Formats: sequence, C-alpha cells, structure tokens
Amino acid sequence: MSGQRRTVAVLGAGTMGSGIATVMVRAGHRTLLYDVAETGLARGIETVNGFLDNSVRLGKLAADEAAAAKGLLVGTTDLGDLAPSDVVVEAVWEDLALKKEVFGQLDDVVPERTLFHTNTSTLSVTGVASGSRLPERVVGTHYCNPAPLMKLVEVANGRHTASWATRATLEFLSSLGKTSVITKDRPGFIVNRFLIPWENSCIDALEAGLGTVESIDAAVPGSIGHPMGPFRLLDIVGLDIHQQVATRLYEQLRDPRFFPPPMVDRMVAAGDLGRKTGRGFYDYDDTSLFGS
Repeated sequence: MSGQRRTVAVLGAGTMGSGIATVMVRAGHRTLLYDVAETGLARGIETVNGFLDNSVRLGKLAADEAAAAKGLLVGTTDLGDLAPSDVVVEAVWEDLALKKEVFGQLDDVVPERTLFHTNTSTLSVTGVASGSRLPERVVGTHYCNPAPLMKLVEVANGRHTASWATRATLEFLSSLGKTSVITKDRPGFIVNRFLIPWENSCIDALEAGLGTVESIDAAVPGSIGHPMGPFRLLDIVGLDIHQQVATRLYEQLRDPRFFPPPMVDRMVAAGDLGRKTGRGFYDYDDTSLFGS
C-alpha cells in the first residue's frame, strides 16, 4: 500500500474520527467520513477543515495544499457509500457490541480485500474482529491523540489476524508518516497503561492542592519534556473520553490507579468536557480542536 492513493473510510466523526480523517486527507487519500448523525458529521467536517485552515494560518501548510486536502473529504451518513473503501478505520464509541455490529454490517458493503482497522485501546481486538465474517483482516490501530499531531500508532493483532493484514497495515501507516509500534492485544496496549494512571495522578494532585491547573501544566513540560501539560491534553481528548477509557481499563485490570478521580465525574456531569464544549480545565472562545 505504500505510496498509493487509497479510498479510506473513517467511522465516527468525533474527536478521534475527525483527527484520523485529517491525517488521511493530509496524506492525499480520498476520505469518506461516516457518522450516524448529521449534526455529528457536520462537526467532524468542521473540525477537519478548521485544522487545515489553522495550519495555513500558522504557516505549516500552503493554502492550495489545504484546499486540495479539503477536496478529498466526503461526509456521509449512509454505510452503503463506503463500498469503494480500501481501508476502513473504525473510531466509534468504545462499546464492544457496537463495534462488532458495525464490522458485521460492513462485511456486506465493502470488498473482502478491504482492511478493517479498529482504533480501540481498551477493548479486545479479537473481540471486535469477531463481529466480522473475516476476522483475519482486522487489525488494531490505536492513533495517539491528537492524531494529526502525534506520530505514534500502536498496532495490535487479534487472535486470527493474518500476516498479510499486518504487513499491509504497517505499510499503510508508514505512508501516512506515522511511527508504528507492535503491541499485544491487551487492555490499554502500551501507551494507556501508563498514560491513564499518570493523568489520574495529576488530577489527584490538583484536587489535593499541590498546584493549580496552570502550574501543573507548566511543571510537566518543563521537567520531563512533554509537549503539553496534562490538563491541556485532557481538554483536547475530552473528559468524557478520559472517564470512559479509565473506567473500561479499571473494569478489566482492577487496578485502582485506573479509576477516574471524583473531579472527572463532576466535570462530566456539568458538561465541562474540554475544548469541544468550550470549558474544561480551561475556558475556550474557539471550540475547534486546535484553535488558538
């Protein structure tokens, strides 16, 4: 797949789906962004276009390149429109039954040669793959958030993943300019096994009064070289997503370090989910994912 222009379907137009769609159009692939709701789809398309526009403003992308990338994005709420897909990247809600159902439906839509990628990092790739009649073509590809900026993608095989599917996946990810690491099909893979407990510890430190949002966010890049502080990152990811991922990992691993702190529950209940709602640990005038 390396160097070839492909038709890529991205299922789910939320934070991860729109970020992955941005990666695809920037790499020159025709991208079909699917969501069940027109409103969610519109927000996803707006997020992709907003990132491209912001890249132009920052001088990281030429205006004609941004226009060309936008022209590669097609939104749809009809699964039937995904029939031409060479690669399907599933980024729907972290629910095993839902993911299995989607892959089962796609079996009747796309050719047998189409690669199925699941972006899960908390659910079993084997479990997701069981929803397809062809589990050998299903590979776990966990894009680190925010997907357009982070190079790393974790790759996990399910129990029945074929070697050809893994090779094709690694070639495809390389064509996107991504760095792949192979991991086992285990809850959290590599990154979330240490990221989620660390983020929870930062939230606990805030609740304990060890620092403010601003001081903790300043301390982390200044001491261990992270590109952004934990609260900026959590606001991009979304507190609802953090709550969901942390809870799923706790349910499977029974390690209290993964259980989301009470502050997370309060923020989610208040609707303070981060950048996408205009308020999280910070307040935002621009709710686009990478606005100023």
